[in-house]
Amino acid sequence: MGVSRFRRRWVAGCAAVLAFGLTACSDSTTGSDGASPSTTQAAAASRYTTPLKGICPSTVVIQSNWWPGLPDGYLYQLLGPNPSINVGKNWVEGPLGDTGVRLQVRAGGPATGFQPVTSLLAQDDDILAGYVGTDEAVQASGKQATVAVFAPYEKSPLALIWGNPAWNFSRVAEVRDSGATVLASASGTSFPDVFVREGLLTASQVDTSYQGSPDRFVAADGKIVQQAFVTNEPYLLQHDVKAWGRPVKQLLLQDEYPSYISALAVRPDKVSSQRACLAKLVPLLQHAQRDYVANPAPVNQLLLKTVSTLHTGGFTLSPGLLAYGNATQKRLGLIADGKDGVLGSFDTARVGSLIGRLAPVFTAKGSAPKAGLAPADLVTNEFLDKTVSLK
Repeated sequence: MGVSRFRRRWVAGCAAVLAFGLTACSDSTTGSDGASPSTTQAAAASRYTTPLKGICPSTVVIQSNWWPGLPDGYLYQLLGPNPSINVGKNWVEGPLGDTGVRLQVRAGGPATGFQPVTSLLAQDDDILAGYVGTDEAVQASGKQATVAVFAPYEKSPLALIWGNPAWNFSRVAEVRDSGATVLASASGTSFPDVFVREGLLTASQVDTSYQGSPDRFVAADGKIVQQAFVTNEPYLLQHDVKAWGRPVKQLLLQDEYPSYISALAVRPDKVSSQRACLAKLVPLLQHAQRDYVANPAPVNQLLLKTVSTLHTGGFTLSPGLLAYGNATQKRLGLIADGKDGVLGSFDTARVGSLIGRLAPVFTAKGSAPKAGLAPADLVTNEFLDKTVSLK
């Protein structure tokens, strides 16, 4: 579902370990190693002060869809002094600024047995919100509905990459006309099915055996088109995959497949029961995203520390990868104000178009979306502070 599994990475380097006053633990989320809080964590206490005690749950639980990384930056921005890392349960927790409540960010993907976030939200009432892309939201709308309240990404980083210097694709139809094999994940994203249904790709050229490894790309000498995150795989192939070690070309899919990725979503019942909380919390998320974009380096150190402490089965981050991702996001405007000029907003016309394109695909696969599904069923701008923008 969605693009959660698409966040798989294969960095060979070692993540830097930096002192952040964090505590690794096996089954507890309390404690401290005695180190001084970082400047950024101290700043969280002074910058994010909206009172949430008695309005939000005492611990605001957010479920992500992969190991900690670039998309989690704005949440880690909110963590106050001395957050702790729970190795046994794969989460990081600390004060949510100086709001009077705590923030717990849970890892997903392999950390939760690859359960879709929509399923985790349905199963665990302690989770307030989770990362749900448009694909997953449409697919799950019939039985495990969610409503997104904040869009961390205005533009999707989903891309196609290749290494053949003779290819210069500017649209998906040009990939079709080339006859090139398109290597994609069987369950990581729905764009291949949508493009095949719409005639932008042919079924015969799509190979859905991609599992995150660069082996096929290298073996084909780059003469293959592969799905990627523009903030991730291009850097890894050039800097961490020694068998390749050079730049790749890329086609960002935003213009032809503008899905909202990792949107922060809640169950529909919590739109009502947690309305007062969301009205206070979502503007904090907007401010945290703006602050992270402006100065990502300190929070990136916290992400590196967290990943190096958790038992991630080989998944790692590197300072270079995070710096590249931050620079790429800024250069391409992936994190940007919505069409209405508000940071984190949804374009309902865009969502409606995606529903129309995705619903037939999922229906054909036997997981029909909710009958009469409309944008208002999937997204809301109700809780955003309309004055917050990157400009």
